[in-house]
This record gives sequence, C-alpha cells and structure tokens, in this order.
Amino acid sequence: MTVTSHEWGRVEDDGTVYVRTGEGERSVGQYPEGTADEALRFYTDRFAALETEVGLLEQRVRANKLSPDEATTTVKTVRAQVAGANAVGDLQGLIGRLDSLGPVIAGQRQARKAERAKAAAESKTQKEALVAEAEKLATSSDWRNGVNRMRELLDTWKALPRIDKASDDELWRRFSTARTTYTKARKAHFAGQQEKREGARVVKERLAKQAEALASSTDWGPTAGAYRDLMRDWKAAGPAPRDLDDELWKRFRGAQDQFFNARDAENAKLDEEFAANAEVKVGLLAEAEALVPVTDLEAAKRAFRDIAEKWDAAGKVPRDQMKDLEARIRKVEQAIRGLEDEKWRRSDPEKSARADDMVGKLQAAIEDIETQLAAARAKGDQKLVSSLEENLTSRRAFLEMARRASDEFSA
Repeated sequence: MTVTSHEWGRVEDDGTVYVRTGEGERSVGQYPEGTADEALRFYTDRFAALETEVGLLEQRVRANKLSPDEATTTVKTVRAQVAGANAVGDLQGLIGRLDSLGPVIAGQRQARKAERAKAAAESKTQKEALVAEAEKLATSSDWRNGVNRMRELLDTWKALPRIDKASDDELWRRFSTARTTYTKARKAHFAGQQEKREGARVVKERLAKQAEALASSTDWGPTAGAYRDLMRDWKAAGPAPRDLDDELWKRFRGAQDQFFNARDAENAKLDEEFAANAEVKVGLLAEAEALVPVTDLEAAKRAFRDIAEKWDAAGKVPRDQMKDLEARIRKVEQAIRGLEDEKWRRSDPEKSARADDMVGKLQAAIEDIETQLAAARAKGDQKLVSSLEENLTSRRAFLEMARRASDEFSA
C-alpha cells in the first residue's frame, strides 16, 4: 500500500520518498525505519531549511549587501543545491524565486557601474585640479609653505580612486614632474642661501674683529664714523648661519658698546665741566633778548656785538643745552639783522630812483591817454572811447602802486 500525506511528495511502502516537480516525480531517499509521516516530515524539514536559506539570500541581495558578482555566484550555488535537493516541497518555486533575483542583480550591477563611472569622473576632475595646483607651485618660490602643500596634495592623490589607466598614468606623470621640479628648485634655493650665509659669516667675522680693534680708541669723532661704516657693512652682509650669526653679533655689538660707553662717560665729564659756561651764556641771553623788540637800531647793534664777543669767550656748553642756547641767540641776531636789512632796502638809492622814474613815466602816459580820450569822445568813436577808458583805469592803478613804493623809499 502506498501512503501519500503531502502535496509535494509521497512515501512508498518500502519507505522510499518521492518529490513532485514540474518534470515528474523523483526519489529523494528512503526512510525505512519510521512511519510514512515521519519520513515526509524529515524531508519537508529539509525543504524548510532550504526555503529559509533562499529567503535570507533574497533579503541580502535586495538590500544590496553583496556585490553583483558575489550575489550571482551565491545564487548559482544555492540554485544548484535546490535543483538537486533531497527534500520535499515546492523546489521549483524556490528555483523561481532565485531566478527572479537575476534582474535585481543586473540592475545593481548597472547602478554600480554608473557609480564607478561617476566616481571616476569626479576623481579625474580632482586629480586634474591637483596637477594644476602642483604645476603652479612648481613655478613659485614659496619654499616654506609650498613643501607642506605638496605633501598634502600627494596624500589627497593617494586617497582618490584610480581612473582609466591612460588618463591616470598621464596625470600622474605631470603631477610627479611638478613635484620633482619644485623639490629640485627648493634644494637649489636653500643651497644658494647656505652659500650666501657662509659668505656673510666670513664678512661678519672680519667686521667683528675690526670692531673689537676699535673698542679702546679715544679718537671719538673718527672712530664713531668708522663704527657707522662697519654697521652699514654689517647690514649689507646679510644673515650668516643662525647659530654663528648671534655669536658674531654679540662680539660686534659688545665692542661697539664698549667704545660708545667710554665716549659717553668722557662727554659726561666734559658736560660737567661746561656747566659753568652754560650759566654764563644764559645770563648773556637775558641781556640779548632784552634788546627785542628793537627801538634803537644802532644801540642794539653795538650792544649785541659786545654780547657776541662775550658769548664766544664763554666757551662750550653741555651738549643737551647747546641746541636751545644757540637757537635763542640766533633769534635775537636775526631780529636785529632783519631790521637793518629793512632799513637798507628803504634807503637804497637805485631802487628809489627807479620808483621815481616809474611814477614819471606813468603820469606822462596817463596824460597822453587822456588827450586821446578827449579826441575820441569829440569824434563819437565809442569803441575807441571804451578801449582808452579801460587803458586809463589800468594805468592809474599802476601809478598808485608806484607812488606807494616811491613813498616807502623816501620815508
């Protein structure tokens, strides 16, 4: 007797289990030691496990958890397992579900291809921008910041996905060439700088020795001038290697300070000695400034000459007072001299004669114009009358100025 207890399979009396497929029945195994129900349950459980596996695979594929190639391989493997499975159930239905994943995978493959194309296009654009910036840096002289920026550009390049081989190789060639060009130029620059610093070291060592040789000089004026020349040469020499530059500067500045401190100390002694001279000149200034404003020019001149003689005889004063005292005595001198010059200007016979001559000539010209104007009016020549009147007004104005000038010379 044959026992049938499942829509997708049956069990023979001998315990042989069959599964129904679209191509007919096929044996999936024997279960001789149990009942028919137990045999069917055993093989339907196997189908349930397969169905669970297919369901999980569907979820992973539709959720895009696998790459298209991984998904295709896995579906193919599971399909083969289902097609030859020793299980009872809708095996053809499972195969259909697996086959329905093909278009899904194909769509995902196409989407990934589009994403890769987009990523490649973006990567190419970014790499072209990196190349352009690197080539610009290669022609610059930004040695401090440029090297860091070149390093950043390289790190960014490495993080970008590759593009088609021909384009990637060409862009890399340009990028690498720019980096090499910049690196060589930077090394050449710093080599040149080092050479210049070494030359500056030689010059500054010589200048430091010269400064030290002058440090004990008491020939204040010429030595101070020599130090100014040495300082000019020091600045023109440029920087030496940093560790030596500071040391050489300390030597140079130390020698300079030694000389100028000694000079300042000597000047301080002289200033102390000259303090009494300054007191004398302050008293003479009081006398001189009392002469201004000048009321009697000749008396003021005599008094100032006497003050000037005493001023010269008084001698030197402290340096911090010299400028102020000299400015005050010069101001009195200029006031007297200015008044004397003004007096001479007013009494200059040549200028007085020229002024008188100008008055005479203008009066004669005015009389001539007045005669012409009377004649023009008599004739009724209005155009000529207007012209002569304008000329007469101008000449009279000049005559007034000439008379004032003549009066000043005769005052």
